[in-house]
Amino acid sequence: MVDAVRVSQLVKDIPALKVVEGKEFLDKRSVSVSDISRPGLELTGYFDFYPKERIQLLGRTEISYSARLDHDLRKHVFTKMCTSDTPCFIVSQGLPIPSELIEAAEIADIPVITSDMATTHLSSVLMQYLDEQLAPRKSVHGVLVEIYGMGVMLTGSSGVGKSETALDLVKRGHRLIADDRVDVYQQDDSTIVGEAPKILKHLMEIRGIGIIDVMNLFGAGAVKDSTEIQLIINLQNWNPNANYDRLGFEEDTRQIFDVDVPQITVPVKVGRNLAIIIEVAAMNFRAKKMGYDASEKFEHNLTELISDNSKPASDKEEKK
Repeated sequence: MVDAVRVSQLVKDIPALKVVEGKEFLDKRSVSVSDISRPGLELTGYFDFYPKERIQLLGRTEISYSARLDHDLRKHVFTKMCTSDTPCFIVSQGLPIPSELIEAAEIADIPVITSDMATTHLSSVLMQYLDEQLAPRKSVHGVLVEIYGMGVMLTGSSGVGKSETALDLVKRGHRLIADDRVDVYQQDDSTIVGEAPKILKHLMEIRGIGIIDVMNLFGAGAVKDSTEIQLIINLQNWNPNANYDRLGFEEDTRQIFDVDVPQITVPVKVGRNLAIIIEVAAMNFRAKKMGYDASEKFEHNLTELISDNSKPASDKEEKK
């Protein structure tokens, strides 16, 4: 988990932001909360609940209102908004920035930033970025691939064949996100996102070969920076005494933070084509999400068969 995001990193990662004043202060200021403040009441002089630790975003409403204030009042309000905890001021839609704001921010060592984006859109982009950066994170042992646009994480004991299976999937046109270690974070109440640690990005370890660069070998279309983890496939060495699910009625999940991610177990045995099995598992999972469940169809067909066999012979003759 990152405790705070430097304003310099914010400007670097969001190209729509341009620094107008205070470039030398970018590394001195940081953001520790993902909420954004639209300082409307503050412009009227009401500071009882001023969220000074948030990014202060001024749109057309705030800039238009401030233009109605006289110079001294405008200077007083903007000076009061500049605190030691204020990360930065951002003015949207390319609107003219009041000189009093630039002057007060310069005295307080606070960057002033502009953007051509619409205020609501910019607020959404900033909040999503900060939510991702400030979210609690942890590292999970596994391999994350995107199969038919769906994030699938392969787990299992070391040496079970996760990386080799992922390599086979990449050769079949799917995309690698992370090998060996997957950094995961919770994006919202129902979404877990996985990505590779920076040191392992686009890299894969294959026993007997060593480290390979997947993007260099297979092209940019074979990798992706991050994806939502929608399914976990746990690879287990074949155990003849284990009772594996053969009909698909059993449902299992793995909890990551506050989200229960669906999980299935696939036994690994010589002769099984794991890449094809995992492809089919992903397609079958997507079909279930769309409302089609082959196990339910089998159960329905079985019920009908039992019902037909239990009828008297005379009823069967009449049906013919």
